[in-house]
Amino acid sequence: MDSLFPKSTSALAHQRAKLTPEADEAFKAFSKAVFADGALPKKTKQLIAVAVAHVTQCPYCIHGHTQAALKEEATAQEIMEAIWVATEMRAGGAFAHSSLALDTINQHKPSEKK
Repeated sequence: MDSLFPKSTSALAHQRAKLTPEADEAFKAFSKAVFADGALPKKTKQLIAVAVAHVTQCPYCIHGHTQAALKEEATAQEIMEAIWVATEMRAGGAFAHSSLALDTINQHKPSEKK
């Protein structure tokens, strides 16, 4: 069965780098800096990335950051809890934004007859 998303390969990565080498190098340097130990340890940063990847629904990011989190010794339970946080935040956004729909409904209510 063909996948909707092509497998990420070194050939594709090389092609991307060859087409735009400056941007490719800048992105790699930025990524390295972002995921370095700092105020937050690498493991925490990768768990955040796993959660965000689930919100953005990027299959490449889900795969890559889950692997990176495991490399930083995150447990399956920690990874799944991060995913549940992402799930709540995504659902919570829809819940919170319902106030926009309710406000619109309230602004367009016909006048009540007295």
